[in-house]
Formats: sequence, structure tokens, C-alpha cells
Amino acid sequence: MKPVTCALAALALSLSLAASVWGGRAEAAEAVAPPEVDWSFSGIFGTFNRASAQRGLEVYKQVCSSCHGMDLVSYRALTGIGLSPEQVDALAATHEVNACCTDAGEPFTRPAKAADRFVSPFPNPQAARTANNGALPPDLSLIEKAREGGADYIHAVLTGYEETPPAGVTLMPGMYYNKYFPGHQIGMPPPLSDGIVTYSDGTEATLDQQATDVVTFLTWAAEPTMEARKETGVKVLLFLIVLTAFLYALKRKIWSDVH
Repeated sequence: MKPVTCALAALALSLSLAASVWGGRAEAAEAVAPPEVDWSFSGIFGTFNRASAQRGLEVYKQVCSSCHGMDLVSYRALTGIGLSPEQVDALAATHEVNACCTDAGEPFTRPAKAADRFVSPFPNPQAARTANNGALPPDLSLIEKAREGGADYIHAVLTGYEETPPAGVTLMPGMYYNKYFPGHQIGMPPPLSDGIVTYSDGTEATLDQQATDVVTFLTWAAEPTMEARKETGVKVLLFLIVLTAFLYALKRKIWSDVH
């Protein structure tokens, strides 16, 4: 290759890399950071608000479960948010699961049991894509861990829809404007709105209340042992503090003659 050709190729590559870098910076500049929410489960002593998590389960059942599954969560785990075994059995029994097999070797369906995992709204991913214009709704079992920003980000997306996009923004067909979603165009219609959910405890179902409750539930689902982990961590820290004090006292005793 001639020197001039090499130089031109190098220049083109440099310009391409520069464009990529500046494009990435522009995207980062227009990204909107989700507002911080004062969650009950935040911090080293944080715990789950059981009432909020139970309301979040109601939001999931009445709204989210029509599209999103939770394949990694079993019904019996719901005792962790305060449901009784009887309530868990009753909830599971409202769903049908495939089982195998009859004496004749034929598959059949039966009511779900507490040991079963949450029943998916679709029999397979292909059916899910067909029902959602080719998009595959993500499973919500670990969604709080899977999204950067965690609970704050999910809450922001659920409450960040705007009916009218800003001036100069043109939405693609079938897309909705959300100021917190990357790229600001999201295919999921606004799932929550004031009064769309009926809470069994009579709590007013505002948009923010529903978003807060369902995020609390999804955070619990992603790490149901969080409280036990924090409790263990506090005990370990206390043990180390006491051990350090004993070791310091022992050191003073051993070296007292030297000093």
C-alpha cells in the first residue's frame, strides 16, 4: 500500500473513532439520571416494607403479569413478604400448570401448587413475541439486579412517561416517550396510571404509590434473603470490633513491660 493511501486510511480511522467517542458523550449528556427514592430497604439496616411488597404483588398480578413472567420465583417464597401458607396455596391454585403424565402417558394440566414457580403468561418465547409485535417482555425475577440504577431506575421508568415528547423529538411508530429510558423511546405502553390497580387494603392507588410498591416487590424477588445478609453483616462487624478491642488490650498487656 502506498504511503499516501496508508495516511488517508489512518486519518479515516481516527475520524471514525473520534465520531464514536463524541457520539457516546452526546448520548451520555442527554441521559437523565433517575431521581433517588428513600427506600425502606436501603442502607445497612434497611428492611422490606411488607405491606408495600404485598401491594406490589397485587400490582404485578393486576398489571404486569399479563406480559411479564417471574420464572425464578416460587409461590411458596411469598411467605417472605408476609403471606400465610393458606394465602399462598389459594393464589397458586388460581393458575394451571402442565403436568405429566396420566396412566395412559398423556400430559395434563392441574392447579399450581405452592412449590411451583410463577406461571408464565405465555407458553414460550415465540408466543410472547407474537403477542408483543416481535418484542420479548423481560422476565422480572431479577430485573432489579439486571438494570443499572436498580430500584431507582425502575421506579423512574414507570413514572417517566410523557404524553407529548419534547420539541424536535420524533417517535418511531409504536414507541412511547420516556425521559428516563435509554434513547427515550420505549415500546412498552405506560403500564401504570392513577387508579388502574385496586388495593385490597384500601390504599389510594396513585401512580407513584403503585410504582413504589411494585419496585419494592421486585427488589424482594431479586434478593429475598437481603435482610438475613444484612443481619449477618452487622453481626460480623460487631464481632470484629469486639475482637479488635480484645487484641488491642492483649497487645497492651504483653508489651506493658517494654513500654
